[in-house]
Amino acid sequence: MSLALSAYIVGFSGAMAPGPLSAMTIAESARRGFRAGPLLTLGHAVAEAMMVAALALGLSSFFQHTVVKGSIALVGGAVLVWMGAGLVNAVGRGRMTLARDPAVGAAVAAADDVRTGVLVSMSNPYWMLWWATVGATYVVMALGYGLLGLGIFFFGHIMSDLSWNSLLAFAVSSGRRLLNERIYAAALAICGAFLVIMGVTFAWAGLRFLGVLPAS
Repeated sequence: MSLALSAYIVGFSGAMAPGPLSAMTIAESARRGFRAGPLLTLGHAVAEAMMVAALALGLSSFFQHTVVKGSIALVGGAVLVWMGAGLVNAVGRGRMTLARDPAVGAAVAAADDVRTGVLVSMSNPYWMLWWATVGATYVVMALGYGLLGLGIFFFGHIMSDLSWNSLLAFAVSSGRRLLNERIYAAALAICGAFLVIMGVTFAWAGLRFLGVLPAS
């Protein structure tokens, strides 16, 4: 119980920090409603399950290698810039509209949100670095209780992400009735710009890790 609670509290503090997943939760919840939050979290959970499995197999030192960190940051940053620029471009071309009927295209939208959750998570180099350091410590502690302990830790951690993203999605989707297409487009453009800024920041950090740019 203490392991799950600790994982929940630490995970919640990380989930609340502004990042690409939060930006996508806001954008998709405004467009598709509350369900976008849990679906994005499901994709995030898939990425985290793969990371936990890798760490349990002893790969934490691999993710801390300078070249690996730099490459992840550079590629991840490029992906986020691509996603953010795509959002801004779609808004400019009028391709993003509010889904007033959430049932329309629900299956396709759900699959898109899950895939986006995976992609956004794995494109964030600081997410990987957190798991390679703080997360790896928790994995080692959890393995002290066997696979059950690892499962309890993972459950507590994912519940923190689900709690925050669901809360964020609820707050945004509850205000959808106050949105018109212009306000929605502006909000989406802001989220897209945020992703671009995050991507440039990550890519810049990657170039510094790789020694292409000076460390300071």
